[in-house]
Amino acid sequence: MTVTLTGPTLKTERLTLRLPQLSDFDAFAAFMATDRSRFVRSEDLDRRKAWRVFGHIVGHWPLRGFGSFVLDRDGTPIGAAGPWFPEGWPEHEFGWTLWSAEHEGHGYIVEAMSAILPYAWQTLGWTTAVSNIEPDNAASIRTAERLGATLDTTAKGPDDIDLVYRHRPGGFPQ
Repeated sequence: MTVTLTGPTLKTERLTLRLPQLSDFDAFAAFMATDRSRFVRSEDLDRRKAWRVFGHIVGHWPLRGFGSFVLDRDGTPIGAAGPWFPEGWPEHEFGWTLWSAEHEGHGYIVEAMSAILPYAWQTLGWTTAVSNIEPDNAASIRTAERLGATLDTTAKGPDDIDLVYRHRPGGFPQ
């Protein structure tokens, strides 16, 4: 038996932002097996371990009522982005990943977040959130800044090495 999650679907000009589904796993596992995923994993992941991480992402939706949306481009899952708040996290977070290098440099994350930020502020009622970013992750730092987030030197991320970029309503052109 397969269980299908229900929840919101957001649309942008080029993307459908939807809940994760089983058919997304192959693209996710391929991403997790590459060095491109080094900023979102703490160890090398084989397919079996990637399954556990994917389960964490999927399970966030029924447990919290929100989570990462899969970025669907013409029926192809190309990444994930969205609100995040695992147990033990110091505060709400926005995270994002693109699962293949071929999708980098096209503005997909900023486009997705242009729909996700208002969803979090208006529907979830968030008043602030952060993006915890490793200092070597220059692409994510640029993305956070494009989204209007600012470095918050007083905040602590879940990992001591993270830079914490703060998002607030109105910080990104809506």
